[in-house]
Amino acid sequence: MQLTGYRVLFEGNNFQRLMSAVGQVISLSLISLVIGLTLGIIIGIVRTSGNKIINFIFKIYLEVFRIVPLLVLLFVFYYILPESFNHEVDNRQVAILVFVLWISAEMSDLVRSGIKSVPQSQVDIGKSIGFSKFQLYYYVLIPQALRAILPSVINLSTRVIKTTSLLMMIGVTELMRVGTQIIENYVVSEPTASLWVYGFIFFLYFILCYPLSKLAQYVQRKAT
Repeated sequence: MQLTGYRVLFEGNNFQRLMSAVGQVISLSLISLVIGLTLGIIIGIVRTSGNKIINFIFKIYLEVFRIVPLLVLLFVFYYILPESFNHEVDNRQVAILVFVLWISAEMSDLVRSGIKSVPQSQVDIGKSIGFSKFQLYYYVLIPQALRAILPSVINLSTRVIKTTSLLMMIGVTELMRVGTQIIENYVVSEPTASLWVYGFIFFLYFILCYPLSKLAQYVQRKAT
């Protein structure tokens, strides 16, 4: 049988819907990353304070997002908590909230590790020229820590983009959800629709993530 399923991509407004879903993926990722990375930097700095109570609290916070699958957290925030409090929530807002919490947890650990990796001699030099604690962090610790963890931050950004595919489970109109909806309309008339649609989605994710992956490798090489 001749493969004609590619026409599904361009029939009606299918292509426009897929491109709109790409925009949704990019916007959700960018918003989550901007807020999550900023919050993660703050938490990471706080975690280097040496306060055992604060470190214990944030350690639990980090472990929750490392141990519990993100899909479970999405279900908890979108289905269980609103049902418990009898309150409706917007799925896009829930997606951003869960992603921000996840990103900030990961970023805080990267920042904490980055700050701890700064040579003590650098800290001693800063203290010797009279830097306050704020100046020490601002001029010495944070710039060097961020430079060291930049490849990991870029890789985290790639993971965020790929993980948006889970958002179809709470009804967000991202790529996988739109692709599945298109395929359902052609499941009888065009048996190869899934091959072409999912293949095109694979290509779109590749286009989004591959440049970031190469950038991370480039930054890593420059740093070594």
